[in-house]
Amino acid sequence: MGTINRQWILRERPVGVVGPQHFEQVKSPMPQPDLAAGQVLLKTLMLGFDPAMRGWLEDAPSYLPPVAIGEPMRASGVGQVIESNNDALPVGTLVQGLMNWQEYSIGDPKGMIPPTALPAGTPPNLALSVFGSTSLTAYFGLLDVGQPQPGETVLVSGAAGATGSVVAQIARLKGCRVVGLAGGQEKCEWLRTACKLDAVIDYKNEALQQRIGELCPEGVNVFFDNVGGETLEAGIAHMADFGRIVLCGAISGYNDVAPKPGPRNLMLLTSRRIRMQGFIVLDYLDRADEAIQALTEWVMNGEIAWREDIQEGFDKIPSTLQRLFIGSNVGKQLLKLADPE
Repeated sequence: MGTINRQWILRERPVGVVGPQHFEQVKSPMPQPDLAAGQVLLKTLMLGFDPAMRGWLEDAPSYLPPVAIGEPMRASGVGQVIESNNDALPVGTLVQGLMNWQEYSIGDPKGMIPPTALPAGTPPNLALSVFGSTSLTAYFGLLDVGQPQPGETVLVSGAAGATGSVVAQIARLKGCRVVGLAGGQEKCEWLRTACKLDAVIDYKNEALQQRIGELCPEGVNVFFDNVGGETLEAGIAHMADFGRIVLCGAISGYNDVAPKPGPRNLMLLTSRRIRMQGFIVLDYLDRADEAIQALTEWVMNGEIAWREDIQEGFDKIPSTLQRLFIGSNVGKQLLKLADPE
């Protein structure tokens, strides 16, 4: 362990597409080892990247404070305890939590999301992918907010992504008919074969409105939306009476310089008695064990397929975030910094 802590700090707030030019690599002194009660010193092993991180860069109130100019960018991550003043997290323990784009950090039980020990033997990549926040988002968003019933039709946008693919498969496991939206032949084929969806629409090469209507002639009971914009409008148009729309994300508009007009058909929510609700996975962290237990059983039984895109190297951190918004990643976007010691 050296005396320098490399960091990527926010240099300027992006207007439009986020890219490496908005961040700056700096070298800071190592965090002080004089730890307060409950704190641990962590070495970052792996980082996770999610579309929601784009929102953390906006100087606007939200469910988490915006990242300040000159501060290290934050991300989900897995680290290893190298100094400890916490009996529950001895040296050598692998932990998961909200970390930063830096090699070393202080894990604090009073932080926004305190570090928690990984179950013994869990590799860092699995902790951040199929057992990570995107899968917890899928689990609680679909089951608690969407409340699907056996035999219902569930429509999922962004269905080949880390969240959407797990949503679609949980819906299938709950006895629903599942239609996924994805862009490109390769993603659509993976959804058909590996994820075993009932139907898939390639929005890049098919007429979205027409195909939803053809595949969901009796309407959509649950629409889990990760995309927003025109995709949300198309989903609303085909909702069944008393349908539920789960608003998870709106990646189609995250990099817009000015917000686009919203869906033009919101009055259908009234006439068809549709419920549309947003949610944040942080509200369900006290039930994380419930989701992990269910996901573990499904994964061990071969009932959940997932994919990971693992980049490597500290210098590639900003460009790895950008991959989410230019369509380069396949599956959960991760970046490896180090192996456990």
